[in-house]
Amino acid sequence: MTTIINVPPSLDDQSFEQIFAQVALLPPEEKILLDARRTRWASPFGFTALLSLAQTRLERPGLTVPEAEDTASYWSKASFFTYADSLYDISGRVPRRSKSENSVLLEVTPINGTEDVHTVVDNIQHRAQAILHEKLNLEASVTMRFTMVLSEICQNVIEHAGYGGWVSVHAYKFQQRLGRWVVVIAVCDAGMGFRKSLEQSQGARASDVWDDGKALEETVIKGATRFRDPGRGQGLAGVRKFTGKWDGMMSVRSGTARIAIVPEWGQGVPLGEGLPFFPGAQVQITIPERIGLP
Repeated sequence: MTTIINVPPSLDDQSFEQIFAQVALLPPEEKILLDARRTRWASPFGFTALLSLAQTRLERPGLTVPEAEDTASYWSKASFFTYADSLYDISGRVPRRSKSENSVLLEVTPINGTEDVHTVVDNIQHRAQAILHEKLNLEASVTMRFTMVLSEICQNVIEHAGYGGWVSVHAYKFQQRLGRWVVVIAVCDAGMGFRKSLEQSQGARASDVWDDGKALEETVIKGATRFRDPGRGQGLAGVRKFTGKWDGMMSVRSGTARIAIVPEWGQGVPLGEGLPFFPGAQVQITIPERIGLP
């Protein structure tokens, strides 16, 4: 028996909760089919989270290709199907991959080691500089800091996940909420997550309030880490500061909780708990176009 998982028409970090909720009810050995035929759009979070989800299943899941030709073509340009083909039984016509659009700053890329992080930074630097300066009206000097932030988030997968992850970066017009261009970074994995990672180095927490939400606060806000080396553990805390400086939005999901830095233009709550369980960590950073003076 195969359980059908309905993929929302628009797939981003918020709507993906519908998929998490459906999958959390099922044992990992149950066969599932993700029905994306009616899906018309997916964010970098949607691509990377779909790949991470497949890695949590003991039996290879199925996936139907979006019926809208422009949608399927965009998924192909983003290199989603390149990696989904090894994780899913794919049904439907997969368009031939053509050259990436300017909006795809970084195609879906696996993160399995430090060398992958270096490759990600090398691949995005030139394209990021043009987009950040021309579309987001940010100084050219911010490009280096932007790539450092991307590197920090990817390095987080290696340090905390104990498992490979995925990264993708796109730029597009955020018409409904903001009416401006944004650059979106998404990094997802299905590894051990922050709570278990911290427990491995610091021991089990006896406090009644120690849970996924508290682990996120320790990591994202206070810079806690599983590593005792001086200078380690400031990665996501530093990313949070960069995001706030440029009026950006940041969300980090792990286990059953999500912590978020939400600007005035954004939606969401600073800390959400009691979410459907999903292993690992899922990070999204959104940097908007700057309007007027800094």
